[in-house]
Parts: sequence; structure tokens; C-alpha cells
Amino acid sequence: MLSYILKRLLLMIPTLLGVLLITFMVVQFVPGGPVEQYLAEAKAGSGKGSGAESGGLSYRGAQGVDPRRIEQIKALYGFDKPAHERFLQMLGQFARFDLGRSFFQNKSVSELIWEKLPVSISLGLWTFFISYLIAVPLGVAKAVRAGSRFDFVTTLLVLFGYAIPGFVLGVALLVIFGGQLQWFPLRGLTSGNWDELSWGARVVDYLWHIALPVTAMVLGSFAVTTMLTKNAFLEEIRKQYVVTARAKGLDERQVLWKHVFRNALIPIITGFPAAFIGAFFTGSLLIETLFSLDGLGLLSYESVIRRDYPVVLGTLYFFTLIGLVTKLISDLSYVWVDPRVKFD
Repeated sequence: MLSYILKRLLLMIPTLLGVLLITFMVVQFVPGGPVEQYLAEAKAGSGKGSGAESGGLSYRGAQGVDPRRIEQIKALYGFDKPAHERFLQMLGQFARFDLGRSFFQNKSVSELIWEKLPVSISLGLWTFFISYLIAVPLGVAKAVRAGSRFDFVTTLLVLFGYAIPGFVLGVALLVIFGGQLQWFPLRGLTSGNWDELSWGARVVDYLWHIALPVTAMVLGSFAVTTMLTKNAFLEEIRKQYVVTARAKGLDERQVLWKHVFRNALIPIITGFPAAFIGAFFTGSLLIETLFSLDGLGLLSYESVIRRDYPVVLGTLYFFTLIGLVTKLISDLSYVWVDPRVKFD
């Protein structure tokens, strides 16, 4: 087991390097970088007259910006160095767990992640727990009633919810319940006067704001777990030990919950770590942007739009590292749940 863990940890290094290298190469070819945006601001400020100042830049009409000033801007953002030097410098920072500093927000990437993390955790926790609380009992009920009308109708509903993208459902919820009916707020996680409310009113206000985004995320996320639970239970129900338990005269409830349930939940339990962590960092970008929730998803979106490369690459490194560690924990949980599993 120790050698397996060591191999997996070593394999994380080329995986991280590959992800960062590909992203870094793509970034080099994306038009409209921070230097270009800086120059565009100077040109926009020139509408006030020749030689207008914009952000410390002197735009001189048809002559543009002073070339020496352009070189200073490139040096400010680190673009005065060749691409390979910048890449190696970035790897050195990441090796020290220094994620860099934002070009535009005057904060370190670590500080920005720490500020936005509570919103994403809030969405992720609600999505994870509600999804599993619905999916597991529903999957068991479908397995017990396999082939019945209940199984057929719930399968259609589950697949229908899975087929609708979360952001499309979010738009529909916003238009209907936020716009037309005005039952729920259109944006934010709390009201503007949240600090003035009592504790009970704060809880109600928080749940009122989070209802729509969590609904949009949950309806598409529990379908896979539901069908996985159903198939796992069906596979276990047909095995010989279940027939033997029934032949001994055990009650059907005892057979289901004492024997079948423990074995059928192995693939579901081992998926807990990945699902738990993934609920925080995946699938929330569009939802956070749509509902104007200031979390990691919105931070990533705005960073890409503004070409804030340190934030883009720093958050990518952070998410990838967490994803690789979580995948390792998920694989190791197989051994914890079922000691018969060997990685040899």
C-alpha cells in the first residue's frame, strides 16, 4: 500500500506539469492580454484630447503610447521575459505554494481564494447533502420496485432533470420565481441589511437567497448517484448470499438493510470524497455567475475575462492539486470499505 501511495504521489507531478504547461501555452495565444487592456484604456482616455492621461499612460494621438512606457508596463506584468523563463518562474512559485499576485485586484491569489471560498463551500455543502439524501433512498426504492410503474416514472423524471443543464434551469428559475413571481431574490447570498437582522432572520434570509442556485445545482447532480445506487442494489439482490438469507427465513427488511445495503454502498461510499470536494469547485462557475454569487466560480470567470493570468493559473493549480489528492483518497477508500481489494 505504501509503494502504491508513493507511485500515485509521484504521478501527480507530471500531471500537474502537463495541465499547467497546456494552459500556459494557450494563454500565450489568447488576444487581449493585460498589456493590451492597459493600452486600450489609454486610448479610450484620449477622447478627452491629445496627450490625455489614462491610468498613468500618456496617449499621444496618432503616435500612440511612448514605447518606453510600454516596456515599463511589460516589465510590470513580467512580459519582458521569454515565455519559458516565465513558465519556470511560475513553477518555482507554485513549488513553494506561492500562487502569485493578481494583476488588477492588488491581492495575492491565495487571499482571493480564501475570501471567495465560503460562498463556494456553502453551495457545495448544500448540493452534496441534498443530492445524497435524495439519491440514495430513491435509488434503493427503485431497485426494490424494479420494473414497476414507480421505477419507470422516476427514471423519466431523473433523466429529464439530468438532461437539463444547470445554468438553463437557473435561468428559468430566475425568470419565473425571481422575475415574474418575485418570490426569491435575483442575486447575492444575503440581503444588504443582513448585519442588522436577528439570528433567526439571518437564517431565513440566507435560505431564501440560496434556494434557487442550490435547486439548479441539485437537480442535475443527483441523477448519476440515483442510477448508480439502483444498479448496485440490483446487482447485489441477485447474488447467491441474498437467496441463502431469504431461505433461512430472514425478513425482507433485514435482508435488504443488513446484508444488501452494506455491500451495495461500496461504490457509493468510495465516491464520497470526490463528490464532496467536487461539489465545491465544479459546476458552480455558471451558477455563481448567473446568480451573482461572489465565489470561486465567479472569480475564475472574471479572471478569464480580464486576462488576470496569475489568478487563472494559480486557481487552476490549486484546483488540480486538490482534485488529484481527492482521487487518491477515493481509490484508497476502496480498501477501507472492502479489505478484499488489493492494488497489486
